Amino acid sequence: MTPQELRAFCLAFNAATEEFPFDSGTSVFKVLGKMFALSNLGGTPLTANLKCDPDEAVRLRAAYPAIVPGWHMNKRHWNTVDVGQLPDRMVRELIEDSYDLVVAGLPRAERLRLDRG
Repeated sequence: MTPQELRAFCLAFNAATEEFPFDSGTSVFKVLGKMFALSNLGGTPLTANLKCDPDEAVRLRAAYPAIVPGWHMNKRHWNTVDVGQLPDRMVRELIEDSYDLVVAGLPRAERLRLDRG
């Protein structure tokens, strides 16, 4: 997956936005103001921080050397994924899971607004 494909995939989700709160090189992808992915799209290797169910995060880290505890994040809930070391389909699934977890944590009224959007 290229940086452009990663950006396009993240922005394809309902109400997804890209912001740069840390610096001009770090893309933060949010849904209704809540982060679901973070990546330095110009970085080598290309990595992304993605939210993950804590039990699933531990399982993924044990199974894939390219998935480690989230760098500069709550390591219980976030993984850093080396995008180039995993199949594109898996990366897309991990991003989608991250988005879904964040949406599930939104207040009911905001989730309903997303469903209508």
